[in-house]
Amino acid sequence: MLTDVTDLREYYFSPLGIASANSITTALISLWGETKNERILGLGYTTPWLDRFGGDAERTLNLMPAAQGAVHWPYGQPSATALTFEEELPLADASIDRVIMVHLLEHSENPPETLREIWRILAPNGKLFVVVPNRRGLWARFEHTPFGTGRPFSKRQLTHFLQSALLTPSSWSDALHFPPGKVNKRPRFRKKLETLGRRFWPVFSGVILVEATKNLYQGVPAISRQSRRVFVPVLVPQGSSQTTSRQKSTKSL
Repeated sequence: MLTDVTDLREYYFSPLGIASANSITTALISLWGETKNERILGLGYTTPWLDRFGGDAERTLNLMPAAQGAVHWPYGQPSATALTFEEELPLADASIDRVIMVHLLEHSENPPETLREIWRILAPNGKLFVVVPNRRGLWARFEHTPFGTGRPFSKRQLTHFLQSALLTPSSWSDALHFPPGKVNKRPRFRKKLETLGRRFWPVFSGVILVEATKNLYQGVPAISRQSRRVFVPVLVPQGSSQTTSRQKSTKSL
């Protein structure tokens, strides 16, 4: 189950949340690169990073899953946020240059289908940046942070899902090498642990980050949609189809 959007917003305003966002930002910087005149999409809860990385983009959009809820973004400006189903994004084919996804894939009902939908909206050579909880990390074992909910991943599992959706992993990084406890009293100790962790124990990081590129040199597999959602028109009586069929059969007699 997705963490509620109000809980996510409160977390990222807390000392631990600010430290988490800074750690992930440092890891993203090594992967992000130039974004001038690109179209960027944030998927999940990505507002802490859209504020930092979307400044020079042509356009920046923010889509949040319906089960999680949405908050207004950007703050103090016309909203660029919308609710959506992650398996049915309201965007045209090849319309986005860069997607950053945080707090979504670990909660997805069908990760391969979600990633195939991202493949659809990515432009040729478009890039996807994914942040997920690390299965081996300490953060996945504590539920007082958003990284302790949902399904954690290993690098091997994440690679399998990406490749099955025709997305090629190209670069990896990691973040959250300090324990998920109080950090406001020991910021220097936290920073030191983060530096040492990146060098000596990256396999036990709290989150895994991966950059993946859209693969255009392979056929798209014909796989039927596995969505569990059933949409019923609210203005159509439930028995109308049966009544109509009975009337037709009576007239024929």
